[in-house]
Amino acid sequence: MDFSFLPKYWAYFNYGVFVTIMISASVVFFGTIFGVLVTLIKRSEVKPLTWLVHLYVWVFRGTPMVVQIMIAFAWMHFNHMPTIGFGVLNLDFSRLIPGIIIISLNSGAYISEIVRAGIDAVPRGQLEAAYSLGIRPKNAMRYVILPQALKNILPALGNEFITIIKDSALLQTIGVMELWNGAQSVVTATYSPIAPLLFAAFYYLVITTVMSQLLRILERRMAQGGNH
Repeated sequence: MDFSFLPKYWAYFNYGVFVTIMISASVVFFGTIFGVLVTLIKRSEVKPLTWLVHLYVWVFRGTPMVVQIMIAFAWMHFNHMPTIGFGVLNLDFSRLIPGIIIISLNSGAYISEIVRAGIDAVPRGQLEAAYSLGIRPKNAMRYVILPQALKNILPALGNEFITIIKDSALLQTIGVMELWNGAQSVVTATYSPIAPLLFAAFYYLVITTVMSQLLRILERRMAQGGNH
């Protein structure tokens, strides 16, 4: 296997990794917000809203992400968004923003189930104790239940983050220059069909392995904190 292209095209992979991590971090942030909001709405008594979020979760969990990405790109016309030169790659925000939005919505549908399970795992007595102390339901959820639920959902959220890192490669279908698209650019430039893709796969493996280790460290620290 010939990897002699690396010195010349290393930047394609490095910049692609940065864009991939930026996409993944944005999706986890917004997806978590969506997921928490959906969970709280599901637990409310406002029927029209609960039906709406159930429909949202049903649609986004029941259709392929690549189809969602293509529909979002066709639907969201951000013609006036800038394209910024980013090293050897270009960040086209008219493609990047629809991609982040739709993957965040997709992730939020899954995270809502993660958050629901985490909240349900908190003993019911915690909520009753908060009510007995005169804490209002909204504040009880915010200050008593959600902090405890965070420990339960952190491992699953970490797995979701790693999944998003890999799923971000689907944005190459709309021309976002993330890691996989950068690797394909190298394939086109070098006429080497396998080696650049193998190196990109290796890069993904390194990123997900490092993130897995960091998440394990965070989980252990939170567990230790909860034991004191």
